[in-house]
Amino acid sequence: MWSQVQHRVRWFICLGCMAGLGACEQIRTPGIEQLALREELAAEQSVKPGINTAYMAADIDVGLWSERFEVETREIYHARHEIAAAVGLRPGQRVTDIGAGTGLFLEPFADAVGEGGKVYALDISPAFVEHMAERAEHHSLTQVEAMLCSERSIELPASSIDIAFVCDVYHHFEYPQSSLASIYDALRPGGELVIIDFIRTPGVSREWVLNHVRAGQGVVTDEVERAGFVFVKEVTVSSFEESYFLRFRKPR
Repeated sequence: MWSQVQHRVRWFICLGCMAGLGACEQIRTPGIEQLALREELAAEQSVKPGINTAYMAADIDVGLWSERFEVETREIYHARHEIAAAVGLRPGQRVTDIGAGTGLFLEPFADAVGEGGKVYALDISPAFVEHMAERAEHHSLTQVEAMLCSERSIELPASSIDIAFVCDVYHHFEYPQSSLASIYDALRPGGELVIIDFIRTPGVSREWVLNHVRAGQGVVTDEVERAGFVFVKEVTVSSFEESYFLRFRKPR
């Protein structure tokens, strides 16, 4: 009799363990929607093949790009102080400048977040990342970390940043769905995404903009909202003539 009881106890224990393992497996295994999203992102094709080729060249001249990026005739450079103020960074916050290039916003962002904050300066170009690291060291910006990201991901941990800043770079996203998904994951709930890019209006915009920039403001907004972000507002920058400034938020 006792052996039968022991056998049943062992049998129920085994069932419980199997059920527990099954429950654990359910918790650890991504849901159907997550798996479908991963497959969709993995299959995403470039929307603008070759647009970043120049930045990946082994012999890239960073000094030449600095002269192109950091010149008063460039609208973004001319408005850099107003832009930095409008981003609204606070001491202690963590911000990432995605596609930071030669590091135009390193100093103002570092000043805004203070020594207790963090500025992740990301780029797909190893040469640009090395240049920004040297720039941060030269100016003793200890809160700045220059990092290499990929064409599909910003490569930051989940819920690790308060604000994602994308300035004149969204039209360089070859895989916008994948890039936006990585930004969404990296932002904490309630965190914000700032996008500044060129106004693209046929018959109005410069020929260079029409040829170089893939999507206009409406398309960009649609893509960002489909990625799960909520549109907050369009910010006015007094000196802007051919650019727009949009804020989005990751829901809490």
